[in-house]
Amino acid sequence: MNILADILSWILLLGGGAFCVIGALGLVRMPDFFTRMHAASVTDTLGAGLMLLGLMLQAGFTLVTVKLIVLGLLIFFTSPTATHALAQAALARGLRPLLAQPEEDLSSKS
Repeated sequence: MNILADILSWILLLGGGAFCVIGALGLVRMPDFFTRMHAASVTDTLGAGLMLLGLMLQAGFTLVTVKLIVLGLLIFFTSPTATHALAQAALARGLRPLLAQPEEDLSSKS
């Protein structure tokens, strides 16, 4: 049973790390502020959540697990709230999202 928990925790830790790396790549590749913020917030919350679950499996039923649960709840509630506040602040300062061009504009250019 212990080896099964170790394997599952490593899968969760590696999956969380992969989501964080994908989010970092999204920060570099996305075209504007709002899409970058979306890529960072979604993958950050999911990546951190998977890593915390993996660490909880490693810790077992201890006080460390309770602390990791509190940390996970903190991330779960504050990350989307901070992202929303950041988007509202950007909109209030006049930053607008980059929108796709309508189809008729694209066909007339070629």
